[in-house]
Amino acid sequence: MLLKSLRFLAIASILATPVAAQAYTGPGLGLGAVGVALGLVGSILLAIISVVWYPVKRLVRRLRGRAR
Repeated sequence: MLLKSLRFLAIASILATPVAAQAYTGPGLGLGAVGVALGLVGSILLAIISVVWYPVKRLVRRLRGRAR
C-alpha cells in the first residue's frame, strides 16, 4: 500500500513539473509590446498635461480680460 502511494506520488510530481515551451514569438510581438508601452506613456502624459493646461488657460483668459 505504501509503495503504491509513493509510486503514485512520484508519477504525479513528474507530470506536474513544468516543461520549457518550444514556441516562436515573431517580431510582431516585440513591436506590439513597444507600441502598447508608448501608448500607455503617451496617454499618461496627455492626461497630466490636460489637467495642468485647463487652469492655466482660464488664468490667461482672466488676465487678458482685465487688461483690456
